[in-house]
Amino acid sequence: MDTPLRTVRTNIVQSIRAFRVPDLQEAAQGLGHHFLYANLANAQTKQDVLDLIGQQFFLATQGGKNFDALYDSMTDPVHKSGPQPGFIVVLEHIPANAKFDKEAREQLLDIFRDTADYWGDRKIPFRCFYSFL
Repeated sequence: MDTPLRTVRTNIVQSIRAFRVPDLQEAAQGLGHHFLYANLANAQTKQDVLDLIGQQFFLATQGGKNFDALYDSMTDPVHKSGPQPGFIVVLEHIPANAKFDKEAREQLLDIFRDTADYWGDRKIPFRCFYSFL
């Protein structure tokens, strides 16, 4: 299968750059992976970001009230629910403003890096692509 991900290693968090969301969604489908997409263009604060990710990823805990809860909801409960084929995650339009500054953006991406490590330790592909607004 010719996939746009052939040159992208598994268990990574990277800028979406030249990838298009529909191509990533199609690649996820072709690989049999979960496709998780969150459009964060309407988020202004950390809580907005957490709420939107929880809603758009259909997380049981809605992402929680902090980044640790987001990590928890993306890892152990999903792992315990049964075998996982892999994940392609897109965080589109992460806010870049005074209420969600560079430090908050890096914390968010660190959660997804930690999640990629978690799944990598279990030999499950987890690729996360992001863009800033």
